[in-house]
Amino acid sequence: MSKPIQILEQFWGFNSFRLGQDAIIDDVIYGHDVLALLPTGGGKSICFQVPGYAREGITIVISPLIALMQDQVANLNSRGLRAKAITSGMSYREIDISLDNARFGGLDFLYLSPERLQSSLFIERFKLMNVGLIVVDEAHCISEWGHDFRPSFMKIKTLRDYHPEVPIIALTATATQKTQNDIIDKLELKNVKIHRSAFERKNLEYQSICSENKLHEIIEYILGHPNQTGIVYCQTRKSVKFVARTLHEKKLSIGIYHGGMEREDRSWMLNEWLSGKTKIMIATNAFGMGIDKPNVRYVLHYEFPATLEAYFQEAGRAGRDGEKSVAINFWEEEDIERLERNLALSYPPIDFIKLCYRAICNHLKIAIGSGKDETYPLEINNLCNAFGMPITETFRALKFLEMNGELVFNESFYHPTKVKFAVGNTALYNFQIQNETLLPITTLLLRSYPGIFENFFEINISEFTKRLKMSYVQINNQLKAMEKYGIIDVSWRSDLPTITFLRERLPDDYLEIRADIYHHRKELAELKFNACLHYLEDDKCRAQMLINYFDIASDPCGKCDVCRSKMDSGNEFLLETQILELLKNQSLSPFELKKQTGNSSLFQDVLRKLVLEERILFRDDCYLLH
Repeated sequence: MSKPIQILEQFWGFNSFRLGQDAIIDDVIYGHDVLALLPTGGGKSICFQVPGYAREGITIVISPLIALMQDQVANLNSRGLRAKAITSGMSYREIDISLDNARFGGLDFLYLSPERLQSSLFIERFKLMNVGLIVVDEAHCISEWGHDFRPSFMKIKTLRDYHPEVPIIALTATATQKTQNDIIDKLELKNVKIHRSAFERKNLEYQSICSENKLHEIIEYILGHPNQTGIVYCQTRKSVKFVARTLHEKKLSIGIYHGGMEREDRSWMLNEWLSGKTKIMIATNAFGMGIDKPNVRYVLHYEFPATLEAYFQEAGRAGRDGEKSVAINFWEEEDIERLERNLALSYPPIDFIKLCYRAICNHLKIAIGSGKDETYPLEINNLCNAFGMPITETFRALKFLEMNGELVFNESFYHPTKVKFAVGNTALYNFQIQNETLLPITTLLLRSYPGIFENFFEINISEFTKRLKMSYVQINNQLKAMEKYGIIDVSWRSDLPTITFLRERLPDDYLEIRADIYHHRKELAELKFNACLHYLEDDKCRAQMLINYFDIASDPCGKCDVCRSKMDSGNEFLLETQILELLKNQSLSPFELKKQTGNSSLFQDVLRKLVLEERILFRDDCYLLH
């Protein structure tokens, strides 16, 4: 067995581990069950990839995030490690080949979603695999106390029925004590070794600012830090576009990132930001999986997320290099109403959820008693238009059907066209002789992808159009012709959301939405909403509130807006006088006014007080005396 540090150097080019990684890796290599709680950017993947390679046998990685699976597989392959992901967009034949490779030692890592674990196709091969390690990524999804509960995670423990001695490592970035206990209990971890990195980020300053014009304040902040790299988080694609459009008008260097963009566009935006060509990324929470840029100096929130777990992860993308950084959420009174409204919309009536299930089955022509383990692309707008259902409530209903164990809904999914030859060399040669017009494309496939007789390969259509001097449509037509003749197997490109049915379709009256899934989840959501409310409004240390939420004791940070306000409490009158004096003969922007008053943490509160007392006015983006 190679030593962990040798594996790290050989495949990742590093000569030392981050603090805490080596202890986790040692426990995994020596066969212990492990629960690792590592904050965002804490190097989770190394903690299972290094020991996974070091142990004899294949490593099975269970993850709920298709995009992250695809990114990690691409990264491992680029380093010379053999990895595959089984996703809902793959054909039966493609899955069959991947599982054979896993069974006969052709892979080091096999990634798949928890829903795939229960298919008979996987189970029969899994029994015969030489498995060295089982990895449960985003393990908080197994807990109803977690913020992304997935019922399919509950069945992961059954893998131990077939390989009882194989160790399990469960990893997550955020977990309260209740969630940790749930993970250990529901995975049935034995004599588990718990590793928890310090959640406290000494270099990160938290601020929560109630504003009368939060977008204006975000612009002022960015303008005041022109050479710094940052992220502005929004909760919807609509907000991303609105904020981006406004910042573009200010000639700021920005990019946008959300789940509705084409994969190529997202990759281009990400590379522009990682390379420093773009300074600011305006994004939804789709921007975050696998993102690791160390010199992010600020994370600003235009809209607060629904849970403190989500906020902690997003804010934690600032300052990964250990240098001083800030996480500021700006909010207006109507944002509280938005959070309340979203909470109510998240729980559509149970009758509507059942109606949505029937509509989906009818729309996709799923007969009663059929559909199990089948995957279908789903155009949500067409479904809603056909059955007169509101789109927001339909999305929420899909989530409940997922939690109820009926289906899996992958909202943002991209699957490129993949091809494998279905015949041998002799049959292919005879086909080429009889079909000269298809000779160039068959020859290019053979030359471009060694091993295409045994495995599926992703086809770079744009590269083929250049090499063959043909249009996209012509190439697609030629591939369809070859598929029709049985020469190739094709898994066609799709970028639509997908639905995978986990059970046969039930008769309409037989579907029951479990009470614990609906009512219990609603109670938990209300608790999480109240925690967000306290974070926004309470006069307590921001960092302490965040750390305490995860059941970890901590002292006040001394540098958030609340701590600084308490230290400056005796200076409120002085600051009022200073602001009024500055505005005597001029009007000033919020940024200039704050700059000239010494950037006091009391600034927002004093400014708000003077406006409410009608001693100053805000007009044309500037403050002036009343």
